[in-house]
Amino acid sequence: MRFTVIGGTGLIGSQLVDTLRTSGHEVLPVSLSTGVDLLTSEGLDGALEGADTVVNVTNSPTFDQDSPAFFRTTMGNLLAAGDRAGVRHQVILSIVGVDQVPQLDYYRAKTLQEELLRQGPTPYSIVRATQFFEFMEPTMSWTSDERTVRLPATRIQPIATADVVAALADVATAPPLDGILDVAGPDVFTLDELGRRTLAARKDDRTVVTDPSAGLFAAVTGDELIAGPEARLAPTHYADWLATPR
Repeated sequence: MRFTVIGGTGLIGSQLVDTLRTSGHEVLPVSLSTGVDLLTSEGLDGALEGADTVVNVTNSPTFDQDSPAFFRTTMGNLLAAGDRAGVRHQVILSIVGVDQVPQLDYYRAKTLQEELLRQGPTPYSIVRATQFFEFMEPTMSWTSDERTVRLPATRIQPIATADVVAALADVATAPPLDGILDVAGPDVFTLDELGRRTLAARKDDRTVVTDPSAGLFAAVTGDELIAGPEARLAPTHYADWLATPR
């Protein structure tokens, strides 16, 4: 099969490109750095020419009120170019619980992206993942200083990006779902607890303070970010991931 991976040079995209190539597929990674601009459609038709499946793992450059416009434009451009090129399957990466947290601009934007895909001309699959292990330290940096890290007790079910990539590869190489697959890590934590585990593993002597108003995830007060019973549970535990040298 021939794949075009939009966002193919980023954290998820680069791993997906490697995984698909290892399985014997022809893969074209595209991004702004390769001359493809989703916002203007520059280079897009050429990038999709001959592709059986397109996997879109791009991210908005901002997480604020501008993010819906980004996804509206880029999803529209990608669907139109895919239709012109005869693409048979469009796949996007989204977020578990994305449609249950309307108070977050970025989640509303991703919900819009999903809806545009569903309404588009091409069979599709949506892979929703929980929060990445790799994002824990950036998340702590939003609300930290030299002595403390403030985090809410939001319940999350984080996942390794390698496990997200495995799920994306399985979905991309199969017939379109015309629906959603949720993927999540095997364990549920509160965010403040996960912060304490992370600092301990890194031998960081800062203190985690539970603060229900701290950071992006303070807006989530229930189990919206926890996967349901039909989700695919990944094998990698956070403790094992922390203990693996990188």
